[in-house]
Amino acid sequence: MTISQTVTATTIDPITLEVLWNRLLSVCSEQQAALMRTAFSTIVRESQDLACGVFDVRGNMVAQSETGTPGHINAMATGVRHFLKVYPPESLSPGDVLLTNDPWMTAGQINDITILTPVFRNGTCVALFANTCHVADIGGRILSAEAREVYEEGLYLPIMKLFDKGERNEILFQIIRGNVRLPDEVEGDLYAMTTCNDVGGARLLELMDEFDLDTIEPLSDAIIERSEQALRAAIRELPDGVYENELWSDGFEAPIVLKAKVIVEGDSMTVDHTGSSPQSRFGINSVLNYTHAYTSFAVKAAICPDVPHNEGSFRPVHVMAPEGTILNPKYPAPVAARHIIGHFLPNLIFGALVDVIPDRLMAEGAAPLWATVFRGEEKTGRTFNLTIFQCGGTGARPTKDGLNNIGFPSGVAGVPAEVIENLTAMMLERREIKPDSGGPGRFRGGCGQYTTFRTTSGLPWSMAGMRDRTQFRAKGYLGGKDGAIGEFFLSTGERPNPKAYLTLEPDVSATLEPPGGGGFFDPFTRDPEAVLQDVIYGYVTVAGAERDYGVKITCSKRPEERISLPEHYAIDREATRTLRERSGGGGRRCRS
Repeated sequence: MTISQTVTATTIDPITLEVLWNRLLSVCSEQQAALMRTAFSTIVRESQDLACGVFDVRGNMVAQSETGTPGHINAMATGVRHFLKVYPPESLSPGDVLLTNDPWMTAGQINDITILTPVFRNGTCVALFANTCHVADIGGRILSAEAREVYEEGLYLPIMKLFDKGERNEILFQIIRGNVRLPDEVEGDLYAMTTCNDVGGARLLELMDEFDLDTIEPLSDAIIERSEQALRAAIRELPDGVYENELWSDGFEAPIVLKAKVIVEGDSMTVDHTGSSPQSRFGINSVLNYTHAYTSFAVKAAICPDVPHNEGSFRPVHVMAPEGTILNPKYPAPVAARHIIGHFLPNLIFGALVDVIPDRLMAEGAAPLWATVFRGEEKTGRTFNLTIFQCGGTGARPTKDGLNNIGFPSGVAGVPAEVIENLTAMMLERREIKPDSGGPGRFRGGCGQYTTFRTTSGLPWSMAGMRDRTQFRAKGYLGGKDGAIGEFFLSTGERPNPKAYLTLEPDVSATLEPPGGGGFFDPFTRDPEAVLQDVIYGYVTVAGAERDYGVKITCSKRPEERISLPEHYAIDREATRTLRERSGGGGRRCRS
């Protein structure tokens, strides 16, 4: 039996399926690699704020790239269906390339553009490749939370053709270039996004030729069905019931409450966000598509992280949020900084389920990531516009410490200081781990960081911030303590609104300190040797070890020794025993 005959049968041979599945993953990985290697902007090239994937002609996501944010991947999975309503596969031709940045149809903000390319074999559309990227600029206000309507946030691009049968849509390119601050960079990224889809399509056609496939739909059905059944089986392992949680965001002018009611019924789950705050008049609103993206990601990450992420893993999870709330705003609400709210959703879902599956979840982390747009002028007169992302610590896990300065749940990476300083007149004066910022616990929360920025041009400069957790700490779980809050202040001593757009004088520097993650279990049950290592590595201070963990650390460094070495530190075991007994921690254990 040929491979072609096999994949058109009711069931696919497991070995064949595994081979084809892994080849699809490699196709998407090559699509992603082509995008990152040809992108112009640091947001795509360095921070990896992107998603790539392959879809069948019905709009079902079959496979995705290794790198990508849930807010892009999951939202793109929904967004492709909107493309097909406007341009059904039979209406498309080879060389067509579609795009949109409609926040309510795709990734929730104007800066995120999705590009879709049909793939043809023997004159028939057999698949679709898509990617979503955050472009460096889209006009309107500088990317920030300060807009009052989506119209202020930049150039809106309805679903339309970027290329028609291989020919550039010159009018569209002219409109885009005329409305953005970085026309070469944005146009370069659009070409990179188009090219990576072409790379994915070419590799898929090679795969289809090699295995004599006329269509990928039977393969898609097999992959999707297995993912769906695996997720349903994982849901069935949870006891039926209703599990609730709430957490707080700083908001813009006033705090925002987010609520979730997780309803488990058999092999399906509903997450109802009723009770969350009304939509904001500032740009921190999360459209339902983005809310669905991070909610469904959280469920899968919590109960079945190994299942391939595709259309099948969405079907058992239903997401609800009343229209007009912060998690489902009405058009034309401002949405540019929607990640400020959306990134809280995994913490919200995990908190609802922690009493049911405490062995699978991490404590609350520093999410959302901190985004800052720097703008200014170099001595040469050239203007720069740079977006960077910064991350605090993740929450501790029930068997491991949290991670320091890692972008969960976004998955984005930071930008190296060398890149920042070579591309702009900005200087990163300081970047180091912030000790005692990770929530104490038997397993410690991840640490935040210290960073300080200034300009070298001698000219005024500006920064637009999208930052949170400067008022509400990341919670520890089951006896673990909360992480440290984030801080933002200027060298003048001012502490502006962390989400404000600021214009600064040349001699003013800005310090940003993303927060730490929560701990897991009672910190007085942490192994003293682990506390000693934390002190040596600079994650915990000597004073913090005694105060938060009941571990007395001595340091034998002499005045002439300028640098502390590991051998200088030791545990005072008698003092540690006394500290822990005095606090009641010596024999104390949290439920686990």
